[in-house]
Amino acid sequence: MSVLDEILATTRADLQRRRAAVPVESLRALPGGAPHAFREALAAPGLAIVAEHKRRSPSAGAIRPGSSVGDVVGAYERGGAAAVSVLTEERHFEGSLADLREARAACALPLLRKDFIIDPYQLAEAAAAGASAVLLIVAALEAAALAELRAQADALGLDALVEVHDRAELELALTAGAEIVGINNRDLRDFSVDVERTFALAPQIPSGIVVVAESGISSAAQLRRLHDAGIHAALIGERLMRDPDPERALAVLLDEAGAQAPGR
Repeated sequence: MSVLDEILATTRADLQRRRAAVPVESLRALPGGAPHAFREALAAPGLAIVAEHKRRSPSAGAIRPGSSVGDVVGAYERGGAAAVSVLTEERHFEGSLADLREARAACALPLLRKDFIIDPYQLAEAAAAGASAVLLIVAALEAAALAELRAQADALGLDALVEVHDRAELELALTAGAEIVGINNRDLRDFSVDVERTFALAPQIPSGIVVVAESGISSAAQLRRLHDAGIHAALIGERLMRDPDPERALAVLLDEAGAQAPGR
């Protein structure tokens, strides 16, 4: 069983438990920003940074145990992030929907619910917690389910960051109507990282689609290279979460990369 298979198995069990405790009819959407706010923030001129709150991961172990979500995402907003990603998977990443709600209360940036979304119920949860976007992982979904979840997310006013790892997954994402494609440099079968995956796949993505590089991004040199390759955004988590001063770390990274923070 791959790491992804293991996570999906626990996701199904946890989803069943949450659905029994909180019926979908009782979920009410909170303001997550204007429709497509996440996409618009990433599509703005320059290289946008999606700064991520992540306490731990199966590959890295503990990253920032007991972190205050509000403090971290507030620092990201002040440091120049265009959007914020919040890990909400519980068993392997120690996240929660409460983290997403706390992030929504602490900052005005578009928020991505980063989780293993396999069911429309999770879209309703995301909207109810104030998300602006959700992650849809092609490797975790059948083609029909991917297309349906993307359409349902759109109907709820949520953008969908559709994540791919190879050419076949990219074709499925495009067929499903993806408007934001995330290229994950991390192989979810064994969690190894190859940053070159972004540069191999990005030229195959049609113009007009927002492209996000995910995983393994930690330096200004990498950001400059992504910008030069026409990538719209980079998702950075561990590099910022491990720094004692994530606001300064992000601001310095943007400055060294020659990137322009929103509103500056």
